Amino acid sequence: MTQTNRFVLAFCIALALAALCSPGPASAQDWFKTGTGLGVTKARVAAPDTAARSAAAEPLAKTFRDVLRADLDYSGILELVSPSFYPTQAPSQPSELKLQEWVAAPVEAYMVAYGNLTVDGSNLAFAGFLSDVHNPAAPLVLQKIYRAANTEADARKLAHQFADDIVSVLSGGQPGVAQSQITFASARSGNKEIWVMDYDGAGQHQITTLKSIALTPRWSPDATRIAFTCYVPFRGVTSAQICIYSTASRRLIAFPRYRGTNSSPAWSPDGSQIAFMSSLNGDPEIYVADANGARLHRVTFATGVSTSPAWNPKTGKQMVFVSDRGGQPALYLSNSDGTNAQKIDLPDMGYVVDPSWSPNGQLLAFSWRRPSGNYDIYVMDIVSRQLVELTRDEGRNERPSWAPDGRHLVFESTRTGTRQIWSMLADGSQPHQLTSDGQNESPNWSPR
Repeated sequence: MTQTNRFVLAFCIALALAALCSPGPASAQDWFKTGTGLGVTKARVAAPDTAARSAAAEPLAKTFRDVLRADLDYSGILELVSPSFYPTQAPSQPSELKLQEWVAAPVEAYMVAYGNLTVDGSNLAFAGFLSDVHNPAAPLVLQKIYRAANTEADARKLAHQFADDIVSVLSGGQPGVAQSQITFASARSGNKEIWVMDYDGAGQHQITTLKSIALTPRWSPDATRIAFTCYVPFRGVTSAQICIYSTASRRLIAFPRYRGTNSSPAWSPDGSQIAFMSSLNGDPEIYVADANGARLHRVTFATGVSTSPAWNPKTGKQMVFVSDRGGQPALYLSNSDGTNAQKIDLPDMGYVVDPSWSPNGQLLAFSWRRPSGNYDIYVMDIVSRQLVELTRDEGRNERPSWAPDGRHLVFESTRTGTRQIWSMLADGSQPHQLTSDGQNESPNWSPR
């Protein structure tokens, strides 16, 4: 085992021990911190200014630095040292790193992430380094050259890549979310269409042009397709149907149309099937079909409405859905074929909607309107049924969706007066508003 590997192993063990030994904010919430990976002691990381190798690289170096710092600060697994504490001389390569300056107060960094940016015609290159400043004898924890086109968008892309690699090292192999995307529905163009943006809200762009209504987009597990609810003509009537968009071909993929209302698609963990609500045979029930629409079959059989299915992404053997079969919308847990459906009891009355599984299959996020009348985001441990409330009385908060790292959530909220997309750490901290133009809803975080 190399020294670098031994360092990573030791650091991961230290994080695990910290999770076990740290008392945390409240012992009753230890289960939640463990499930989200947010309850460990955080390493202090410094990210000094990115060095520009030429005048042409200077504006891109600033963009790179700002994006990198934002990514690291929002990662949830490290403490970013305030730049106001940094030494005056920023290193651009390992030979320029003066370890003691970064170890001493007030910096007191554990790691330093640094590098240099080079512009060569239409090409952009970043040489990135991550050093353990507490162990001078250790080799570089991370050393890599990143290449892209000479554009501001690609400078952002390289910063995201470097940030994800740093997070991967510090979390024992769990990548960050800086390169992930979020899809959502927006009415800003006049009709509700499907849009996509970077995880931090940058690069927002429309991907459908149905000029009708599009809702509830859901990424496929391989992030190559987006299934959503679309209002399109069928047998002379415009009705809710399931549409699928290919991110590779940038066009819609054929999927069968059915009688009645069809909505709320959800992918199986292997991407081979889609579950959705359909009133094909009367009452709205959950149906499952192959990803191409073949072998359609019904999996719920109850009076009332059953909708919003969500597969357990870890096992694929369980499904959570919303049903009002008991009188008001509540969560039900069943086998993936619909058998053995059991109501998930909560300690209070109210409407429960929008279930979303965490990537590890242990936690369930949902929106719950309690008797007080406000919709807020909650997370439940699916085994112990313990609850934690993430939002409280700040507008209407709905449709949570987990990030692939299990440490972040995206959701829609009216807390600023209009319906917008927000993200936050999975403990409810660091809320970030991602959209502001028009009305935006139904976010879904990409699986990678």
